[in-house]
Amino acid sequence: MSERPGIRRRAPVDAPLWRNALFVAPYLLVFAGLLVAPLLWSFWISLHRANAFALGRFVGFDNYFRLFNDRIFLQAIGNTLYFVLLTVPALAVAGLLLALALNRRTRLAAVLRGVFFASSVLSVTIVTLVWRMVFMPRFGLLDMICGWFGRTVPPFLSDPHLAMLAVAIATIWWSLGLPMMLFLAALQQIPDDLFEAAALDNASRWQSFRRITFPAIRRSVVLVAVIQIVFQFQLFGQARLLTNGGPNNVTTPIVLYIYDAAFRKWDLGLGAAASQLLFVLILLAAMAQLLLARRKGDAA
Repeated sequence: MSERPGIRRRAPVDAPLWRNALFVAPYLLVFAGLLVAPLLWSFWISLHRANAFALGRFVGFDNYFRLFNDRIFLQAIGNTLYFVLLTVPALAVAGLLLALALNRRTRLAAVLRGVFFASSVLSVTIVTLVWRMVFMPRFGLLDMICGWFGRTVPPFLSDPHLAMLAVAIATIWWSLGLPMMLFLAALQQIPDDLFEAAALDNASRWQSFRRITFPAIRRSVVLVAVIQIVFQFQLFGQARLLTNGGPNNVTTPIVLYIYDAAFRKWDLGLGAAASQLLFVLILLAAMAQLLLARRKGDAA
């Protein structure tokens, strides 16, 4: 059948057209301007002996060699990894447990969701001030409570073995609201019919969780883990305000090392090199988590 004259054939709706790129062009421009360009510029600075006033001479990878010969930087890497191991699993587990407990259509559950999420909107300054008053020796809240039972509390913020644990506790309290809300959103997408069918089959709560709930929220678990890995690798404010990296640099994370190198010692080349290594560490950790979750999903 021949086409009618004057009628133009239209392309299929799902045909790939270059004009579709115009819809994402504003985002790509902002992404390139705020993330990609600074990342490339930071890498270029890391190849120079730079300071706050001039780029300096080109030194190649000398700043990276200086980092790996710096005992404090290597300790900062270990401190950051230890902090991530303390916080990310705890945030994922505690957020999931809270979401399961508060996944109710009651007024009390709604109020408690607001209470637990409220800490997430506080600034890091307020959070650290609160927890300094909790951990303060002799006059702190924790010491006062333990004093009622005739117990003494170790100096968390000045003990090299407990200082990072104190920073992790404050961070978990501060960051718990977001994982809880993400898990709640995932739980509320599960149809109630599945649980009713499981109840008819006399399935226990653990069986319902293992067979219905967890497979349905697996992607949310991966999302929470990746988000928290990215966030907790960037530890700075809590360590800076609670312990200032001490005692003996046991709570100095990579970002605090970058701050000291770039803005206190004015060695921008060294700070830029450390920031590039931090980016690589975050990328590797997030990709490892994604690959591990994908393998578990395929095996299931």
